Amino acid sequence: MNVRSFFFTILFLFILLFNLAAVSFSGLNLSGDDRLLFNAEFEGRNTLFLSYLANMSIQQITAIPEKMYLVEDGKTILALSRFGAVKIPASGGLPSPLPGYPSFSQKNTPLKGSLQDIAASSDGRWFLYLEPVSYSYGNLILVDIASGAKKLVSEQLELPGAGFPVKWSPDSRLFVYSKGGRLFYFPIIDDLSVLIDERFRMIGSGEVSSVLWGQHGDFYYLTGRTLYRVINPELFTRTIYGDFLSIGNVVSILPFDFNPGFDRFWIAPDSVSILINKGSRGLFFFLLGENRNSDALPHVSIPYGAENFNVLWPSAGILTVNYSIANHVTSLRFEASANSIRPLTVRTSPSFPDGSLSPDGTRAAFWGEGGLELWDYVNWRLIQRLITNYPVFSCSWISNRQLITGSSKFIEEIDISSSAYTRRRISLSAADDYGFEDRGASRIFVKAGNEWFANSGTGTWSLITSVQLQQVSLSSDRFRVFLEPLTTGHFKNTIMIRNIQSIGTSSFTANFTANNAYLLGRQTQIALCFDLYDDDTGLPFVLSVLRKYNIKATFFLNGEFIRRNPAATTSIADAGHELGSMFYAPIDFSDTRYRVTREFISQGLARNEDEFYRTTGRELSMIWHPPFYRSSVLVNNIAADNGYITVARSIDPNDWISAEDTLRLSLRQITPAEIIENVMQNITASYIVPVRLGLIQSGRDEYLYQRINVLLDALIRSGYQIVPVSTVLGR
Repeated sequence: MNVRSFFFTILFLFILLFNLAAVSFSGLNLSGDDRLLFNAEFEGRNTLFLSYLANMSIQQITAIPEKMYLVEDGKTILALSRFGAVKIPASGGLPSPLPGYPSFSQKNTPLKGSLQDIAASSDGRWFLYLEPVSYSYGNLILVDIASGAKKLVSEQLELPGAGFPVKWSPDSRLFVYSKGGRLFYFPIIDDLSVLIDERFRMIGSGEVSSVLWGQHGDFYYLTGRTLYRVINPELFTRTIYGDFLSIGNVVSILPFDFNPGFDRFWIAPDSVSILINKGSRGLFFFLLGENRNSDALPHVSIPYGAENFNVLWPSAGILTVNYSIANHVTSLRFEASANSIRPLTVRTSPSFPDGSLSPDGTRAAFWGEGGLELWDYVNWRLIQRLITNYPVFSCSWISNRQLITGSSKFIEEIDISSSAYTRRRISLSAADDYGFEDRGASRIFVKAGNEWFANSGTGTWSLITSVQLQQVSLSSDRFRVFLEPLTTGHFKNTIMIRNIQSIGTSSFTANFTANNAYLLGRQTQIALCFDLYDDDTGLPFVLSVLRKYNIKATFFLNGEFIRRNPAATTSIADAGHELGSMFYAPIDFSDTRYRVTREFISQGLARNEDEFYRTTGRELSMIWHPPFYRSSVLVNNIAADNGYITVARSIDPNDWISAEDTLRLSLRQITPAEIIENVMQNITASYIVPVRLGLIQSGRDEYLYQRINVLLDALIRSGYQIVPVSTVLGR
């Protein structure tokens, strides 16, 4: 192979590497009446589609319910996947695109990264979604589900770091949304055009985590140490024209501030108590009362690394909190009354933290990657493993005896009224095999698991035992189809359609529309590095997000952090991330109080290596950066003599600016959304982006790591590959 051929081979492989997350087509099968069955794969999800080549329309046949919502009292299912959002009648049938939502069947290119969530009203009339307009901002859109008509609710909301920034009232007459650290309400009235301006609909400071709706429709708002309650009957009639909180009551003054960026809370169904998860460090239980200063009952400490918290709180009986650490679920059970709470001994836990209670609170369903479990909630014991060998994404109760589950195989209804656990298939999630019915019939056959199902293109699926498929074909009297590989863009390949009766061949994806908020085609490697100076706040969340994205990053630690946070240090190493040195102590080398000598630098680096080894039994990577990235040629040369490569950041994101710094240094705190915009607009090849973890002593309104998934989405959707620092440095 000559040099030129070698260069283009390497270039092709490099381009292909960055195209791995693009849409891929396979399994073409063309019927005699010009219907094309094909499979589309994107980020590990497969979906079956049917295209009518005469008009190039697309019909979705299967739908993976990565998220699932029941609306209209359980009559309609809304299912979300990487390929868009669909409606499915609970009685059964094929999915149809959710009007107004950008879906593949409407020729919208899927977005990489996080799933684009929605917030649907329970009456099934409306849903909200965020339409990205830049790397870290989106417009909040209200959509009429029946017509697809759209209403712009608010512009330039920050794309969420966790959860969707909207909460609907149970009666679907109002929703609350967060923007710029403030909360606003939006009432559903007959003529939305006469609604007062957003600035007059502000509730106060906070995030969506600052509010929740009680079981009876009462509204709760927790700000600072004060918990407000607005009674449901007063809510709708007064908020259209009046101040939201003027009709509310103070029901508790807490002994500590509620931080909506880190804390979560739940209200008891009888509204007499509140449970607060304080930064995933401890659970606190308080009693409520009119204008009452609540005393904290004994709190429960939460082990390091706990995540995926799920609270089950029936109207009467026992409160349960589930969480997971390294895929192991722990359950905490409490007997709560109007004036006390007593912990209960728990001998077993479900396999998955995600779960929900039956309406009467006697049964609970838990689901996850390993299947679906049914539990006796009152006696806390496993009744039956209903699904054991494939993932279950979501589950909702429609009565005390029936639930609807969304798995990698089916969306189905399961009847738990008897030990038979009868099932009714509502829709198919994926196709293990498929084809057209033989002998000229128009039905489509799809195999899911070990069963075959038939559908004529409308109506419900029918289970069949005798399967006769047409031979797979790539041509008809009018068309011929084939796959053409692509090396750039949103698709790995495309379906080429040759009209035999005319001249020319067209690409199936030629008219697909991509979201223009992300510029594709840069295709280069960048590194994220996380700096840990003092405490480990934010680390469990960052590790969880990196795991979900399957990304390996670089973490820089100093010896004092390692000594104070051994569990945190070990968790980073166990996750397989690269760990570099940040000296033994967080010393500013530019400070004239320190005498920087060869011995001082060498000893500080060596002590950090030894501290890390004592804690983890592993060695640090031979990369480092001085604390706060303040260095000199002398410092770098001494580090090099000790075998270290000094890492320089490509950009200062200013995520370290505290409230005190804004006064002392006349600096402005830059929001995470602004930081992300700045990073993305200035990024170049081999870029190194630092992110500071932990709390800053004098405080910040919000930290960059709280929206780390937004930064990852921006990078991935723009074509960047995220790698450890050593990869960018060529080591």
